[in-house]
Amino acid sequence: MAERRVTLEITDGVADVRLARPDKRNALDVAMFAALVTTGEQLKSEPGVRAVVLSGEGPDFCAGLDFGSFQAMRDGERLSLQADLPPGDGPARATGQRAAFVWTEVPVPVIAAVTGNALGGGLQIALGADIRIVAPDAKLSVLEIRWGLIPDMTGSQLLPELVGRDVAKELTFSGRVVSGTEAVALGLATRVDPDPRQAALELARSIAGRSPHAIRAAKRLLDLAGRVDLETGFAAEQKEIGALIGSPNQAEAVAAFFAKRPPRFSDPAV
Repeated sequence: MAERRVTLEITDGVADVRLARPDKRNALDVAMFAALVTTGEQLKSEPGVRAVVLSGEGPDFCAGLDFGSFQAMRDGERLSLQADLPPGDGPARATGQRAAFVWTEVPVPVIAAVTGNALGGGLQIALGADIRIVAPDAKLSVLEIRWGLIPDMTGSQLLPELVGRDVAKELTFSGRVVSGTEAVALGLATRVDPDPRQAALELARSIAGRSPHAIRAAKRLLDLAGRVDLETGFAAEQKEIGALIGSPNQAEAVAAFFAKRPPRFSDPAV
């Protein structure tokens, strides 16, 4: 990973991913973009990973673009185009889009633990997670308007799904900063916790103890909701449940429950 901008540790099925530029509030430069995409792409096929926690080292999650990027933009230059990225075949093509959207493409749940600032591009990276646990005093903002820009790291498309079109517009047009507590009230975050990282790790460990095939199927189905017609969604639901019923892990879940013991799930390489 470029210049250790992102660290990755995997323990008992939980991938602990941390933005590692605390002296710069984990701001996004070319190396950080590359590291985020590379790490996300690795986790899309990493054997044995059952949940991911995404957080920032130091007091902040991510304060957005590095100031050098804004200075380059003033001259019409996009530094993110210089990032050396692994191949990808999803709908996100631009560097910033991939840095945020790759987390939605990871087949297991991704939990963002947000402390301090999650501004602009930093917020859009958090939007790529399935769940966002935030500190009550965290600061979140669609801040791009301050710089004469728009959210272009998938945020313009994903934000309305979470908060509604009108609230998404108000946040985008104003660039105002909301607290973690208000973010939850708006639907921008999932819940508050005084220690988001610890809460995220605990949730990830709990998820890692469930049937990995059922968890992945659930993520696939929930990500379809509202994006396909009901007939397609219902058909996908039946396909997934048909594959799960009677499968080894489903049988193990039932057996473990009645035997009052922890389940022992198999999780072959994906």
